Amino acid sequence: MTIVSYAGITRPSFLLAHPELPVLVYCKLQLNSTSALRIPSNDMKRTEVTRFRCYVAERTFESTSVGSTLSNTGNVRLGRKQRSSSSLYSRPSLLEMKNEKIANRAKVYEFLRGIGIVPDELDGLELPVTTEVMRERVDFLHKLGLTIEDINNYPLVLGCSVKKNMIPVLDYLGKLGVRKSTFTEFLRRYPQVLHASVVVDLDPVVKYLQGMDIKPNDIPRVLERYPEILGFKLEGTMSTSVAYLVGIGLARREVGGVLTRYPEILGMRVGRVIKPFVEYLESLGIPRLAVARLIEKRPHILGFGLEEQVKPNVGSLLEFNVRKSSLPSVVAQYPEIIGIELKEKLLGQQCLLHSVIDLGPEDFGRVVEKMPQVVSLSRLPIVKHVDFLKDSGFSLQQVRAMVVGCPQLLALNLDIMKHSFDYFVVEMERPLDDLVTFPAFFTYGLESTIKPRHKRVAKKGMKCSLSWLLNCSDEKFEQRMEYDTIDMEEMEMPSFDMNTLTESRSEDSASDYDDSDDEHI
Repeated sequence: MTIVSYAGITRPSFLLAHPELPVLVYCKLQLNSTSALRIPSNDMKRTEVTRFRCYVAERTFESTSVGSTLSNTGNVRLGRKQRSSSSLYSRPSLLEMKNEKIANRAKVYEFLRGIGIVPDELDGLELPVTTEVMRERVDFLHKLGLTIEDINNYPLVLGCSVKKNMIPVLDYLGKLGVRKSTFTEFLRRYPQVLHASVVVDLDPVVKYLQGMDIKPNDIPRVLERYPEILGFKLEGTMSTSVAYLVGIGLARREVGGVLTRYPEILGMRVGRVIKPFVEYLESLGIPRLAVARLIEKRPHILGFGLEEQVKPNVGSLLEFNVRKSSLPSVVAQYPEIIGIELKEKLLGQQCLLHSVIDLGPEDFGRVVEKMPQVVSLSRLPIVKHVDFLKDSGFSLQQVRAMVVGCPQLLALNLDIMKHSFDYFVVEMERPLDDLVTFPAFFTYGLESTIKPRHKRVAKKGMKCSLSWLLNCSDEKFEQRMEYDTIDMEEMEMPSFDMNTLTESRSEDSASDYDDSDDEHI
């Protein structure tokens, strides 16, 4: 049958319509077919009844039409029902939801401003809907030791859920062995760790560090010292920095120890930091292999700023009469000298030594060359050692000569010096001038070296200088005891030997790092 777009009841002889309906209406038709519905009639014929509903405005009309030729009038029902516009299942519109979200965020921002947090950087960040949840996050961060200032330094930390982000990360760090007492400083330096996934971000870095021969027990200390390492990519800066150092001669078996003591290396760019530093030390006259050995012993020197510290300090050494040819020895003996606030120290020590032993500028340069650590000595030990030498019978001129010849005298243990001096005077019966000529006598062990060698020489009836007696290895001394005469060329003052840093190691293996790779520059 055909269903029209207005409500009405069809009968064989007339049509009842509703003229009050508007011209433009929206009709939603719902057809319900009821099978085997019997309508009383004379001939008891089965008829099919079709029902439809038409929704107009907010009113619902029901109509039933009978599609059959009936001789008698059937039962026809017309129902009308009115509904309210607000339904139990109605949902807020998108505009209402947006407005509600804006209102909630405004309340959260008002709460944050009230406690001193500036929320300007939080726009676009997923935040808690209620101030209660935000207060929970702030309180949790306070319990970790973070202040309002710390949060303002990295306000994005407020986007981390306590249960989903913070607690899992902190539990993981605790299980690794990171001390809870270090959490505050840890998070101040690297608050981004609270955004990390334990499985995706943190655990792979820890496994990489273990693969670098860092002992499991040392992993927590490495993370405490350099928490930023947890944000590095495994195949980026970390791998290239280690490869370059091995390439210049760093022993592979030393890599774990070097990274444990100074994990910051893993965050250094080869082309921007490590390579320029190494090449500059080479330009001073330090062999590349010696540079690698220095890094093995004191890896923190890579953290000295080349332009800000190293080059200015080298200039200061030259300014205070350290000869250019002695720079390699000075740096090799005391690498820290290129990373400290040097100029003021040089000036202070020069004035101090001038006041106590009348040391001139040129001699001060010789002192620094032989013992660069003198720049870090405090006033009291220097004065005590000078007073001891004066009290032992040396003149001011002799003391000055001894200090210039062996600056280590200013840093030795005074009690040991006294025992050695007593043995020198009582048992060896030598003049004080011998000590002026060879002040390094005080640097040798009395029981291990001085006494046994003196007895050997005295028993043989030989006359020799202190330098000939002491300035050699045990093996060399045994050879000297077979001499009939004393070779004067061997009577030299001890000095630093750069070869001690460049001795080859057979167990070291070559690196496959390509030094010419521009990718790391």
